[in-house]
Amino acid sequence: MPRPLHIALRMGLLGLVLAAGAVPLGPFPALGPLLDPAAGVWAVARHATLPRSAALGVAGLGDSVMVRIDDRGVPHIWAGSEEDAYRALGYIVARDRLFQMELQTRATAGRLTEWVGPAALPSDRLMRSLRLAASAERDYAALDPASSEAVMLRAYADGVNAWIATMSRSALPLEYRLLGVRPEPWRPEHSLYLAKRMSWTLSYSRHELQRSRVAALVGEEAADALMPRNSAIQEPVQPNGRGPTVAFAAVPPPGAPIRSAPAAERALLDPPADGWNDAPLGSNNWAAGPSRTRDGYALLAGDPHLDLTLPSIWYEVHIVVPGALDAYGVTIPGGPGILIGFNRDLAWSFTNSSADVADFFRETVDDSLAPTRTRLGDGWRPVERRIETYRGKRGGTVATDTLYASHRGPLLRLPEGWISLRWTALDSGSVMGAIQDGAKAASADAWLAAMERFVVPPQSGLVADRRGTIALRAAGHYPLRPDDEGGRLRDGASAASDWLGFRPLPRQPFAKNPAQGYLASANQQPIDPAYDRGYLGRDWPAPWRALRINALLRLDSAATPESFRAHQTDPGSPRAEAFLPAFVSAARGSADTAARRAAELLAEWDARYTRHNERAILFELAMRRLPDAIWDELADSAGRRPYTPGALVVAALLRDPESLWWDDRRTPSRETRDTILAQSLGRAYAEALESLGPPDGGGWRWDRAAGMDIHHLLRLPALSALDVPNQGGPGTLSPMALDGTHGASWRMVVRLGPIVEAWTVYPGGQSGNPASPWYRNRIPLWSAGSLEPALVPAMPDDLPPSRVVATLRLGG
Repeated sequence: MPRPLHIALRMGLLGLVLAAGAVPLGPFPALGPLLDPAAGVWAVARHATLPRSAALGVAGLGDSVMVRIDDRGVPHIWAGSEEDAYRALGYIVARDRLFQMELQTRATAGRLTEWVGPAALPSDRLMRSLRLAASAERDYAALDPASSEAVMLRAYADGVNAWIATMSRSALPLEYRLLGVRPEPWRPEHSLYLAKRMSWTLSYSRHELQRSRVAALVGEEAADALMPRNSAIQEPVQPNGRGPTVAFAAVPPPGAPIRSAPAAERALLDPPADGWNDAPLGSNNWAAGPSRTRDGYALLAGDPHLDLTLPSIWYEVHIVVPGALDAYGVTIPGGPGILIGFNRDLAWSFTNSSADVADFFRETVDDSLAPTRTRLGDGWRPVERRIETYRGKRGGTVATDTLYASHRGPLLRLPEGWISLRWTALDSGSVMGAIQDGAKAASADAWLAAMERFVVPPQSGLVADRRGTIALRAAGHYPLRPDDEGGRLRDGASAASDWLGFRPLPRQPFAKNPAQGYLASANQQPIDPAYDRGYLGRDWPAPWRALRINALLRLDSAATPESFRAHQTDPGSPRAEAFLPAFVSAARGSADTAARRAAELLAEWDARYTRHNERAILFELAMRRLPDAIWDELADSAGRRPYTPGALVVAALLRDPESLWWDDRRTPSRETRDTILAQSLGRAYAEALESLGPPDGGGWRWDRAAGMDIHHLLRLPALSALDVPNQGGPGTLSPMALDGTHGASWRMVVRLGPIVEAWTVYPGGQSGNPASPWYRNRIPLWSAGSLEPALVPAMPDDLPPSRVVATLRLGG
């Protein structure tokens, strides 16, 4: 029996339901339907594998489509038209990932209460207040029905619905059975929901609200220093021609509170990643031109860092339409385009640009309880009002809200008053067309031209082609503010506060065939402010990964696919190198015996997050204690902070040992830098002893103390992969915070020679069926840092018969 299902059944069905109930997803259905021998949970195993050969009816196809699935579970689709190819793609992906597709659609639309009841109400309210689904539907309605993008979206939806229509009762995915629900038809605009959801994950910045609350606590000057406009270390995406530069500024002491700080609105304020711990919600990509590679061909590597889930966020696929499209890579289930991948001429990847593309405005309204107008200059603008009803599993009303929108966007009532949101994700425009055209490009220049249509979320797109060109463009819309500044609440009553437009293409971060011979992006500040001081954002992710990959590429003038693959799990960490000496020095001089012993142990560490090292965990536990000790001025009575400054701010404080920030106001003594560092390390040592045992007993090994947790979408433990070993940690190229739930969601290396070759892996498997051999079969490879060669046949018969596990002929 396949291992995932075997584990689940060993728990017993009741155990499965109770495990799911740990995250309040009930009420669950009665056991009777689940135990039905013909179509209950046991039927999952019957649909875990594919027939060796089958002819399947798929309504709407213009001609038959050949699909061959290789032994890695990757479908290779040959179709006579792009429309048929996307229809077949929708059918195949739905067969493997239908529940995942509908889950993310419902999450974006704010309709999870219909599946799980009131437990999902906070999430649903946030999504509906942000109007993501409404924006996607408006974008779809604005498309020319005859455009290639509209045709693609409709064809994909037709394919998904063809699977739903022909799916037998016994083939219903396990999750639907556990929740007692049935799939809904897929609409073309649901694919655009996906792009909006990614925008929320990657571009929904809340700098204004965070800074407002920080300034209320410690003053304007301190707030500016804690959320700086420019990174203190510059290793920008657009090469600056001078390598890394360091310019730490003094951090002014906390000032007097301006007013009592507004209570935090958690859903609106909590950032998607913790900048202090360098949690890896980001990405890496890099490329080397022919002059920097052993074989004289361009090389490209890409690995986006996102939530790690089972099934994975990615689905690997190869699509061939003779004379029109021959592309390989990954799509996100629900989206018809290949987002990251390669074709016969080029390869591409993306990292999040981390730019600020959302602003909040403090609005003047005519009625503080139920506004109908907002002031603008000497006049008033009408407020849109709509009633939102949240339904439960049986159709009853869970809650009802009145939601508002100004002419700028969603209008939200917060402790600061009425706030409106202007955000590029809610502007008109879709990225699907740009992705579609990019996959068909035959040169780097053509791919760059396709990316000019890309709107949001803003991305650093990297491309390399067989001619040896490497290039990078910050794709997306970057707002131009009237004062060339962001991160402060704006006066909504003044028209002078509104955006002036978007940064013109020549001023967007860009590089092509730079003199250094390589390019790299890792979410760092895109342009060195010494070159262009225009505002793109603030409070940038610390450039630890950018520093490391640039250092590796500078040292390697004969790069190979093997070296690129090794770089993706390189254990070096400039972050650890920056903080390690300070901890050791401070603790060695401490009167605390535990701190001194901890310093001895930490001094043995080389600041590398190898799997077998036994000291990284001590360092991370010490780092985790620092924010509470340093930023007590930012905490409320319950110890909650509206914002935690990033690691570069603390690195600046290391240079000022007597700064008032080091003093913990909750104690009668006056702490300094060395006091806090020694205390943090000593307490981390005690914590490690208590939870992990003696330092050389095996429990401190990094791969045992800090494994990755790849959760099932419903957080069912039996269907998750927990404590997966990982080489890497915060600030490394294979990043991992101590919660272990984010990381490298896809790894790809491509050599752009006469014949394009690629190696790929992701932490999961192609199937969403936990009984399938392709449910999590790739996790061991991913954990080991290994990639597999991608099979890229030009014709169906080019696939070696021994590598084909199924041949499907799809017809109308």
